[in-house]
Amino acid sequence: MSLEDLLNAFVNLEEEKVIRIVENLLREGRDPSEILDVCRRAASLIGERFERCEYFLSELVFAGEIFNSVMRIVLPELKREVKPAGTIVLGTVQGDIHDIGKNIFKAFAEAAGFRVIDLGVDVPPERFVEAVRSHNPDIVGMSGLLTISYESMKKTVEALREAGLRDRVKVIIGGGRVDEYVKRYTGADEWADNAMLGVRKCKEILGLEE
Repeated sequence: MSLEDLLNAFVNLEEEKVIRIVENLLREGRDPSEILDVCRRAASLIGERFERCEYFLSELVFAGEIFNSVMRIVLPELKREVKPAGTIVLGTVQGDIHDIGKNIFKAFAEAAGFRVIDLGVDVPPERFVEAVRSHNPDIVGMSGLLTISYESMKKTVEALREAGLRDRVKVIIGGGRVDEYVKRYTGADEWADNAMLGVRKCKEILGLEE
């Protein structure tokens, strides 16, 4: 079994085969960081397929689950600290408990090398403020599916400003109904209506997009 076999199995969403290959590669003494790099490449390819409408939401959810399974196996084996691409504080805003899009974004952001601090769902503005103080992230990501979440996003941006933290972070909002108007209304820096676009924009914000 090779790293190329791993890449192909992951892109084809063959979960059991992916896990078997990862375990075999670790037993053979392969560098765990190499294995994670291959899985990140696979996640990127899956994202491209999604954007070309070759894969759909169910495939993205499944790919995120596969990546999380790989992470559980590989992370304890990492022999060196891998410097993250950047840190994202993430949460579904107050008044909204939808988390599928947030969870997909988290999995693919981690696959892209980001450290993600997930605050969960129904997150009030003050918790975002506390997390920014505690973790000093590069980006704050706010998710919401309901239109009422826009007001919570706006209040969170205002809370960051009042706390003197707004200039320290970039804010990206996400959800199936967000657009340029919602971005301007909430005071965010970027918006994305799907998880893969959100990851790409986070990379662009930090100058990491090829």
